[in-house]
Amino acid sequence: MLEIHYKITFLSDWHIGSGLAGGPEADAIVLKDKDSLPYIPGKTIKGLLRDALEDIQEATGHKIIVEQIFGKKDSGTRSVINFSNAELSPKEKLEITANGLSDFLYRNIASTAIDANGVAQKQALRVMEVCIPLKLTGTIANIETPEIKDKLLQTLKWVRHLGVNRNRGLGRCKFIEILTPEEND
Repeated sequence: MLEIHYKITFLSDWHIGSGLAGGPEADAIVLKDKDSLPYIPGKTIKGLLRDALEDIQEATGHKIIVEQIFGKKDSGTRSVINFSNAELSPKEKLEITANGLSDFLYRNIASTAIDANGVAQKQALRVMEVCIPLKLTGTIANIETPEIKDKLLQTLKWVRHLGVNRNRGLGRCKFIEILTPEEND
């Protein structure tokens, strides 16, 4: 079985939501691990790549066997390909946690709805926690053939944004393949 080790370089602030509110300070907070470090679940990466591959298929008109790579959506048929969480490198995790720096990875941004007269609507202020631009790494494992690996590598290059408000400037990113896990650092 083949593997892809990749790095996501964020070029802007980004938000992968936890589904939780942050009390009085934020309406939505970033998904964090037990050490308060940001990560992207493997299932989110899988869904993002599936959507991108479907977009490629639509744009090119080429028949791509999306179900062979990702499984059937509504049938319960699953893919054998494994998508790990995308996380900070072990070296960065250690440095951040040892020095108590995790709070410096986040900031809050506010937005509000504006009415037709250009005035803020009442009770429309929303505050969202975002993560600063950084690099995360992950692995796609159990890839059955070189053709599927090549298709996944093409698809990684297709992704330019991820997370909440990606059409409003958040989550600009670039995926690149790294040849060995040691390049994660």
